[in-house]
Amino acid sequence: MSSEETMSISLPDFGTELAPNRYLDRELSWLAFNQRVLELAEDPNLYLLERVNFLAIFASNLDEFFMVRVAGLKRRIATGLAVTSSSGLSPQEVLSQISREAHRLQERHAQLFIDTIKPAMKEKGIRIVRWVNLEDSERSLLHDYFQNQIFPVLTPLAVDPAHPFPYISGLSLNLAVVLKNPDTDKEHFARVKVPPLLPRFVRIPGNSGVQDARFVPLEDIIGEYLGLLFPGMQVLQHHTFRVTRNEDLEVDEDEGENLLLALEKELLRRRFGPPVRLEVANDINPEVLELLIRELDISDEDVYHLPSPLDLTGLFEISSLKRADLHYPPHQVITNRYLQPVEDKDVSIFSAMRQRDILMHHPYESFSTSVQAFVEQAAADPKVLAIKQTLYRTSGDSPIVDALIAAAEAGKQVLALVEIKARFDEQNNIAWARKLEQAGVHVVYGIVGLKTHCKLALVIRQEKGQLRRYCHVGTGNYNPKTARYYEDYGLLTSRESVGEDLTKLFNQLSGYAPEAEFKSLMVSPNGVREGLTARIEQEIANKLAGKDARIRIKVNSLVDEQIIDSLYKASNAGVPVEILVRGMCALKPGVPGLSENIKVRSVLGRYLEHSRIFAFAGGGDPAVFIGSADMMHRNLDRRVEALVRLSQPDHIRELNSLFETAMSDSVASWYLAEDGNWTRHKVDANGNLLIDLQDQIMKEVHAKRNVRI
Repeated sequence: MSSEETMSISLPDFGTELAPNRYLDRELSWLAFNQRVLELAEDPNLYLLERVNFLAIFASNLDEFFMVRVAGLKRRIATGLAVTSSSGLSPQEVLSQISREAHRLQERHAQLFIDTIKPAMKEKGIRIVRWVNLEDSERSLLHDYFQNQIFPVLTPLAVDPAHPFPYISGLSLNLAVVLKNPDTDKEHFARVKVPPLLPRFVRIPGNSGVQDARFVPLEDIIGEYLGLLFPGMQVLQHHTFRVTRNEDLEVDEDEGENLLLALEKELLRRRFGPPVRLEVANDINPEVLELLIRELDISDEDVYHLPSPLDLTGLFEISSLKRADLHYPPHQVITNRYLQPVEDKDVSIFSAMRQRDILMHHPYESFSTSVQAFVEQAAADPKVLAIKQTLYRTSGDSPIVDALIAAAEAGKQVLALVEIKARFDEQNNIAWARKLEQAGVHVVYGIVGLKTHCKLALVIRQEKGQLRRYCHVGTGNYNPKTARYYEDYGLLTSRESVGEDLTKLFNQLSGYAPEAEFKSLMVSPNGVREGLTARIEQEIANKLAGKDARIRIKVNSLVDEQIIDSLYKASNAGVPVEILVRGMCALKPGVPGLSENIKVRSVLGRYLEHSRIFAFAGGGDPAVFIGSADMMHRNLDRRVEALVRLSQPDHIRELNSLFETAMSDSVASWYLAEDGNWTRHKVDANGNLLIDLQDQIMKEVHAKRNVRI
């Protein structure tokens, strides 16, 4: 809560103590989210290569789930630190239910590819063929490819008394090879790693036509020529397998004098995390499987028998084929109406921001002509004295980073807060941190023990003898590439109260300012939970006073028990609560006496829904916030997050209109039931397709592009 809006509300007790089984399990809720992704791949109404893309996303999501969530749970069980989850399940019960559900989903995923998607691709001239189905001419071409591109990078590793079982890196695809020495008749085992930097599905030479693309799995080619790796030995059999390891990070910041060095050491250790999943082709020899289970020290329930080919994350390559007829029709991204060129001249973003706050909705509105242009204009403007910015994730060739470097080289004071602990982007962020430091940018890594997740930029500009602050607060990262398919909001503002708050927050992040108070921002780890809880309580008070009361929340995840309990209490008081969540949700909606006034919906589509919005009716004085925080323990207690309050009535109307559209029964979405099951609603009573939310938003953005308020 902001310091000027602190509330003290005395509320009546709404009935008995809340039921102990009032939460859904977060891990099972995440698997339910990935099932929704799979249901998109199953949807025959979607374009074929988009379905292929959702197949790959499902596989990639599940990999990360095992590397982080399952691995973390196993580690806590092994160390005796695991406790009963808020859903009431014991750690072992959660693990067992995860295993059952993950097995079911992976089998469903694999069969969808083999039985439905692969034949549909064949009809469209895109074929993934196995070696036995190749023509002689194609085999000859692939033999040359093997000799020139594959063979030189292969490393066969034997297993015998002189060669211990090799280390199997996480997410690598491997061949388990059984060999026989003709001289001794003795059998031997070897492992061959499928090179990860080569195409997962190799396009067969000679099939270069757009309408005729034939691919063969890389492991099929390697398997055919294994004899060349083991001259003098007889190859009896080979089988594909894949291992997933614990790849979460543990860095003790208090012990590490140099966080970069500590993190680099931990990244090396990550490669040697314990196995948490073994995927094997379902025709694997039982004796080979027994060897793998024994040497990897993995349990039977962590083995996943699947039809080959394994590792369908490789389908990303197929889904990116240039086949316009098999992809979504393109959305024409436009420049925000207040930033559009005037008489073919680029607008001054600072001039536009002095006239009004500017709310941008990406990717419907361009990131490059708004946020990126804001930083680039600041870097080039001689009146700008300083730029301060957070960087959580950014792209490898980021124009944002280039602009900060150019600003520093021009003599401006530039502060970049680089979050080098951004999961799975650590190595990239270390590289960018060093590049920025070498250019003279002041690089800091935030507060010990907290990830800095907020999306903030502050520009200080000299105007008429005074300093003026220009700010950007967003819900998404400063990454021009992901901004093309992540749905996010961003606010450009020169409001003095926001500028003061960002100045305090950057001072807190780069120096020592633990007692900072904020006017227009809610800032965690101390302010977001308290601020939102106070707002929820105010809605309850408004309802009891007969005033307008309503709560609307859009997040990626809702699993924090305190926030959920506050929403239950609001529901019991009669406050309507609408929740739009992309991923996990531990709240049970529609339970009599607990949550009958709460609706939970989920929208998935061509763009990844990523924005976080918190809207309160406020008894006629609506309060709407956007920002970086999800409703998770880590975001509220162990991260620096920031929410900014919108001040302009048209912005408040726009975001409330988003909720009205998204929660409408005429829009396609998934509905959450109290038992944790999600039901997809995509057709009306007459069998007609419901409105696609993202298409509808694009239409609305285009309709108002020339309308200025």
